[in-house]
Amino acid sequence: MTSPEPRHAEWMGLALSEARQALATADVPIGAVVIGPDGTVLGAGRNEREALGDPTAHAEMVAIREAAARLRERRADEGARDDGWRLADCTLVVTLEPCAMCAGAVVLARIPRVVFGAWDEKAGAAGSVFDILRERRLNHWVEVYGGVREQECGDLLRDFFAKHRGA
Repeated sequence: MTSPEPRHAEWMGLALSEARQALATADVPIGAVVIGPDGTVLGAGRNEREALGDPTAHAEMVAIREAAARLRERRADEGARDDGWRLADCTLVVTLEPCAMCAGAVVLARIPRVVFGAWDEKAGAAGSVFDILRERRLNHWVEVYGGVREQECGDLLRDFFAKHRGA
């Protein structure tokens, strides 16, 4: 695990904002942003499984799809011929440790850095249960920065589930 940088906490604030918006659709409050090489947000997402009825609509997947589309548009405007799906030099920031599906998407998108908030001891794939992001048998490895604003990210989830179970 690599030590977080000060800007990671700032970026986590953007992911937390996305997570809070998931509460409006009764989705689990997880948020994500993809930060481009220049420090701008290329993609943002929040859990939308309930809102869309889509089991793959995790915050990371939504943010990665948006970032790839935006990057493809930028590159086309610049006259580049590449497909734009490789998110090299980007950083994914997410409020909860990615699951196996999302970690797989990170590897396939060639994202070199993942910053996350709370650990997921039940389904985490960045060191808790699995470590897909640093699996040496895969063709791409990821720098992982865990525990950024961990308490705040965890509290948001704990509050959601306490209310959800109490209803």
